[in-house]
Amino acid sequence: MDVGLGLTFQNLKDTVTDIEVFRHELALAARAEDQGFDSVWTPEHHFTGYMMTPNVPQFLSWVAGQTKRIKLGTTVTVLPWQNPVRIAESFLLLDQLSEGRAILGIGRGLGKGEFDGFGVPMGESRKRFREYAEALLNALETGVMEYEGTYLKQPRVELRPRPYASYRGRVFASAVSPESVQLMANLDVGLMIIAQKPWDRVEEDIVAYRKRFFEMQSRPAPKPVMVAFVAVNEDAAKAREMRDKYLVEYARSTSEFYQFSNKGFASIDGYEYYGALAASVEKHGIEKFNDFLADLQVYGRPEEVVEKLKQMVARFDVGSFIIYTQFGDMPFEVGRANYELFARKILPHLKDINVSGALAI
Repeated sequence: MDVGLGLTFQNLKDTVTDIEVFRHELALAARAEDQGFDSVWTPEHHFTGYMMTPNVPQFLSWVAGQTKRIKLGTTVTVLPWQNPVRIAESFLLLDQLSEGRAILGIGRGLGKGEFDGFGVPMGESRKRFREYAEALLNALETGVMEYEGTYLKQPRVELRPRPYASYRGRVFASAVSPESVQLMANLDVGLMIIAQKPWDRVEEDIVAYRKRFFEMQSRPAPKPVMVAFVAVNEDAAKAREMRDKYLVEYARSTSEFYQFSNKGFASIDGYEYYGALAASVEKHGIEKFNDFLADLQVYGRPEEVVEKLKQMVARFDVGSFIIYTQFGDMPFEVGRANYELFARKILPHLKDINVSGALAI
C-alpha cells in the first residue's frame, strides 16, 4: 500500500521561532522520497501557531521541486474560505509543475476563528462547500469554470494552464458529520478519515458512505485514506511517555483550536454535530476527551505500531495512510527520531500490504 508523510508546521508555545519550525519540517519533506514515503501532505490553516500552513499549493510546489516521483496532497483545502477559480488555478498549475503528482483533499472547515478571520459565516459553509466543490471538480476536468448558485455566481472563464490530466480518482474529502459523509458520496470523491469520533461510529459512516456512493455512482467507492499520528519508540515505556506528552498535547491543541467545548455550534447550520459533541465534552470533561482523542492515534514499539495499523487496514479496508510523526510540543530531535524509526521499522511493512483496488497515491 502507499504511505504518505503528513506535516503540521506547529508552533504551539513559541519556544522556538517560526523559521526554525519551517527549517525542520521542510527538511523532513525533502527527505521523504528517499525514506520511502509515497506522498507528502499538509493541512490548510490560518492565523495561529496551531498549524502555520496558509498556502498549501505553494508549499507543495516547493516539494515538487525537491523530488521526482512523490505525490503532493492537501489535508485539506477548505473550500468556503476562498474563490473556487483561484483554487482551480492553483491545482492546475501544481499539476503542471509536478507532472501530474497533485492530490486534492477538500473540506468545509471547522475553525471558527478562521471563518471569522475571512469574514465567512460558518452557517453558510455546507451550502458554499457543495456549490464550490461542484464548480471546482468540473473545472479541473474541463479547464472551464462557470456556475450559477446561491453563493457562487461565476461567469464562464477559461483556465490556463489547461488540465495536465484528469483529477478523477485523486480527490478526497474529510467528513466527520454523517451529513458530510453522504455529501462526499454524492460528489464522487474519496473519503479521508481524520479520527475524531469512536471507531464504531467511523465504521458506520464508512458503511453509509459506500452504500450511498454505489447508489449515486453505480460503482464501488474508492478505499479511504486514513490519517494517523504515530509515536514510536523501541522502549515501550518511552513510547507511552510520548503518548502522554505529545499525543495528548496535540489533542489538547486541537480541542482548543476547534473549540470542541463550544455548545454554540448547536445553533449554527451545518454544525449541529459539534454542538452535541460540546455537550458530551462538558459532561465528561475536556481532559478526558483529550485522552480519548490521543488514544485514537497510534503509539508503541515498532511491532506494536505495525500491528495497530494493520488492524485499521483490515477493519476499514483502508487504501492508504497519511502518517504524522511531528506534532504537539515535540522537540525537533524527538520528532526526527520518531520520523526515522517509523521509516526504518514500520514503513516497509505497510508498503508490503496488498490493497488491490486502492488509488496509488
